[in-house]
Amino acid sequence: MYLIELLKDWPCTIKGKWRDVSVETVTEHPERITEKSLFFARKGAQFDGLDSVCRAIEMGAAAIIIDRTVSENKLAQWCARGATIVTVPDCKKFLSHCSAQLAGEPAKELTIVAVTGTNGKTTVTHFIGQLLTHFGVKVAVLGTTGCFINGEKVEEVTPQLTTLTAEYLHPLLRKCVDRGVTHIALEASSLGLEMDRLMHCRAAIGVYLNIGEDHFDEHGGKKSYIQAKKILTTLSETLLVNCEDVECMNLVKDAGVPIQLFGRNVANGFMPSEELVSMLPPGEHNRLNAMAAASVVNMLGFSERKIFEAFDVLTLPEGRMQRLPNLGREVYIDYAHTPDALLAVLQAMKSLNPRKLICLFGCGGNRDKQKRPLMGKIAEEICDVVVLTSDNPRSEDPAVIVEDIMRGVQNPSSILVEVDRKKAIHQAIVTSDPGDIILIAGKGHEKVQFVAGVELVMSDYEEALSALKQLETVQE
Repeated sequence: MYLIELLKDWPCTIKGKWRDVSVETVTEHPERITEKSLFFARKGAQFDGLDSVCRAIEMGAAAIIIDRTVSENKLAQWCARGATIVTVPDCKKFLSHCSAQLAGEPAKELTIVAVTGTNGKTTVTHFIGQLLTHFGVKVAVLGTTGCFINGEKVEEVTPQLTTLTAEYLHPLLRKCVDRGVTHIALEASSLGLEMDRLMHCRAAIGVYLNIGEDHFDEHGGKKSYIQAKKILTTLSETLLVNCEDVECMNLVKDAGVPIQLFGRNVANGFMPSEELVSMLPPGEHNRLNAMAAASVVNMLGFSERKIFEAFDVLTLPEGRMQRLPNLGREVYIDYAHTPDALLAVLQAMKSLNPRKLICLFGCGGNRDKQKRPLMGKIAEEICDVVVLTSDNPRSEDPAVIVEDIMRGVQNPSSILVEVDRKKAIHQAIVTSDPGDIILIAGKGHEKVQFVAGVELVMSDYEEALSALKQLETVQE
């Protein structure tokens, strides 16, 4: 497209040439700039795009997009080097617009279901995908664990984000359309919503699962976190809301669009039999997730009877109550990294009547310190053995994070501590007995650990499997 076409109806000022400037791609990453790229020099949390403008000019960017005041002297220097500088009110919004336009507005060709909530987004989107696949619909699931089309993972070079940025999202949606996909179930994170990543992805159904303790620091507090979640009400034609979550119900009360409700025992007014519910993965939270997915699929035109009868096709995605091969011990991997999620999965594990319930977990560094003692309290109250360790400590001292968790514990002497996560996993499994259940919580599907600014290869599943095999060898 020509730059002038993208700028149509957008308030802006232009310095430098603008006629016949052709654009093929957009990016806010200097390493992705090509000769026909629009480079968005946005100020991020860690980097300022203005610092890369000269590099973008050298690489032949079609134009530079800014949304801040820059001195006339600097603008003149950039233009003297042949640059086209476009100033718009908001880089995030214009990036979304350009991404959608250059991809041919694929969202308009798709039925999109956007799922938000502190916990459960990944499971619910995968459940929706599994049910729609069962009914013969070609559906893609986009979120934390990647892109899946009818259950098959599609390898795409994209950032590991819950909600992709617009420059990656719209080209991926176009690829989905080209492969015959008609429906999308995607995760809408609070950060994704606040950053306008879904601004040009109108959702047929917006789903509200819950509001819990997470990402408060990144948003500047709980109130701002909820306001970010509320943005989904403006992007959706219809809302589906968890009637058991007071925060969600308050959030949508003035939404101005039709609202339908679901809960653990009801999906759009329909109740499945306990026999059908027994087909679901264990845990009240998974029952709730299944009812959310059932409600969505019902709203898309499928009968509640057929949906409930299809509950036996539902399987949890990677890293969600993922059971390892039974090599003498019951070991589960789960992504639970918030108080509500940890409580839910521990209750599910307890319902399996283990001899002892052993839980290993930590808390992430540089964020949400308020949840640390809450998680310590929950683990101590439910588990027989608690092992505290690291979970992406980032630039924080893991020992300090453990101390914060310990503030919620009544009997600190009963808690085992091993900040090396690999060693902690082996310790939890080796010291267990037959009949015990070991839950390794916090990282789920993740394959890396961020420690002191370094990205380390780390898979809970692989480490636990290694420990189980070592245990099996010793027992032989």
